[in-house]
Amino acid sequence: MIVSKGISIKRLFRWTGHHMVWLCALMALAAWGYEAGVLNIKLPWLPVSVIATAVAFYVGFKNNQAYDRMWEARKIWGAIVNSSRAWGMYADGFVNDEFAKEEVSQAALIDIKKRLIYRHIAWLYTLREQLLEPTSWEHSSQAGHIGRYARLYQEYFGTGMVKNEVMEIHYDELLNKDDLHGIEKASNKATQLINRQSRDLANLKRLGIIDDFRHMEMEKMLYDLYQHQGKCERIKKFPLPRQFANLSRYFVGIFIMLLPFSMIPELLNMGQLGVYLSVPIAALVGWVYVVMEILGDYSENPFQGMANDIPMLSICRTIEIDLREMLEERKLPSAIQAHNDILM
Repeated sequence: MIVSKGISIKRLFRWTGHHMVWLCALMALAAWGYEAGVLNIKLPWLPVSVIATAVAFYVGFKNNQAYDRMWEARKIWGAIVNSSRAWGMYADGFVNDEFAKEEVSQAALIDIKKRLIYRHIAWLYTLREQLLEPTSWEHSSQAGHIGRYARLYQEYFGTGMVKNEVMEIHYDELLNKDDLHGIEKASNKATQLINRQSRDLANLKRLGIIDDFRHMEMEKMLYDLYQHQGKCERIKKFPLPRQFANLSRYFVGIFIMLLPFSMIPELLNMGQLGVYLSVPIAALVGWVYVVMEILGDYSENPFQGMANDIPMLSICRTIEIDLREMLEERKLPSAIQAHNDILM
């Protein structure tokens, strides 16, 4: 997530400047062709402008859908924050010896609270890791320069910036040996961690450490966590339909290929001034459409480890700090800080 108030011109051209290079080259080639008399095709502006309008509507629709996916993902993680704090409150307040069949020491109760809360913290980081696994349609899975550029982008403007913070997460400190062994070969570790929470609650109910009402309330909270996880997986595993995601790229390409045959002859009619202005103006018009297209393209997948992502690591760490404070711990991890105005 980009956290600066604005995007500098330098950063904008670092992300999109290479498109201006090939656009300028294309428009310069067309301008030279007209000046040298090699080209004499002059398309009227009206049909090209109709195509431009249709493309703008289509790309606008795609960008709206991409934004909806990103905003929905952020709302889901906001709900995870609320449910996580409620889980910590339940674990801290509900687990006591009020209904215990046998005497339970305070040390044992503290261990139970820590187990329930630590397992939840492990679930948070596990869910994050699973959501970051690349799918076949995401940029880093593509071949050629798109894939290479995406992986470099991840390294320097994405998950690569928080490698040190991720390495500080020690699952063997959050989970006991039984939990680690139980989820070791699971295809969906996050799902199994919540299921192990449910088993633990059933055992605590048998021991009388929580009564029926508290057991039902905490089980309902686990169901809510499953709901949040399922919603995240829906966004991750169901792409923006390819007919909308890909055709806009072709439409933008068609418009850019027609643009020099209509705009450059018009500008050349202005005389010497038109000669100088034709290339930058035509390239700028094409660049605007290309940027509109790639904005939606890089925003439609909010869990792919890039700067436009939902800041899952930061949210997980915020929740972890809150839950550890509920346990009255004093040695707390540091909050995740933004790097290069990007919060991951």
